[in-house]
Amino acid sequence: MLLMHHEKRINRNVWPVALTVVVFFLVSFSAAERCYAAAQKVFMWQIRSKTATVFLLGSIHYLPKDAYPLNKTIEDAFEKSNVLAVEANINNPDQLFFTKFLESAFYPEGDSLEKHLPENTYRLVLKQFDELGLPAGLIQREKPWFLALTLTSLELLKTGFDPNLGIDMHFLSNAGKRRIVELESLDYQTRLLAGFTDIEQESFLVYTIKDLKTMGKESEYLVRAWKSGDAQEMESLLSKGMAKEPGMSSVWDKLLYERNRNMVLKIEDFLKTTDTCFVVVGAGHLVGDRGIVELLRARGYAVNQQ
Repeated sequence: MLLMHHEKRINRNVWPVALTVVVFFLVSFSAAERCYAAAQKVFMWQIRSKTATVFLLGSIHYLPKDAYPLNKTIEDAFEKSNVLAVEANINNPDQLFFTKFLESAFYPEGDSLEKHLPENTYRLVLKQFDELGLPAGLIQREKPWFLALTLTSLELLKTGFDPNLGIDMHFLSNAGKRRIVELESLDYQTRLLAGFTDIEQESFLVYTIKDLKTMGKESEYLVRAWKSGDAQEMESLLSKGMAKEPGMSSVWDKLLYERNRNMVLKIEDFLKTTDTCFVVVGAGHLVGDRGIVELLRARGYAVNQQ
């Protein structure tokens, strides 16, 4: 019965539709108070080959209503495209996905969260759920990585950030006759998170809980940087948050850098076609010297911010 209850609440509003939720809403925005200068660019880059064009848009997967309408430069690029590429097609995942997800996100009968966390961390989790007014019994079978994502989703929803308004959902809902291509998949992302060691899962969960109280305010600064196309500020916010928690280094490597390298290979495949491809990936994947933009430049492509 417990797993049936969880299956009912694992939907678009609880499952973080892509891993950028982790990357950007769980970092510490210590630089958030700096003023954002007006910018003429958007958080999108164009890459051309002899035969193809790729528009590479950084996404935020939870947004407030006032984030729309999107900048006309973005919408015009989408109109020119005949292919939409996303990290994962989050529309209508099938029952097989949910079955596999439950097996990955919850401990089997006889096992529990308490057995996998140090006592002080477990007490921190109980305290957090008590503050939320939620019974601790609901989370006894949840693995730490999924519990961290659940807490993040609940906090963002509470502060007015909605996954149904995320950039991915916006373009998937308006894909029309465009061919939809996955750079990864929900199954891949689930296996990635479920593959964290117990130590990595604990670090991930503790990091999340520490950040919850300021997440709503900080996310507003994040959206402002995204709207103004301020890639430098976005990189600064991300790098400072990552540096603050050195115990998370292996988690960041798996969430960001390994995936960046894999996604670059997929984008190169698009550049070998005759398509105009509109690629939507988490904004965190585009910035920094190990981000997709710089990785593409290192491979000899001209990558121009729009």
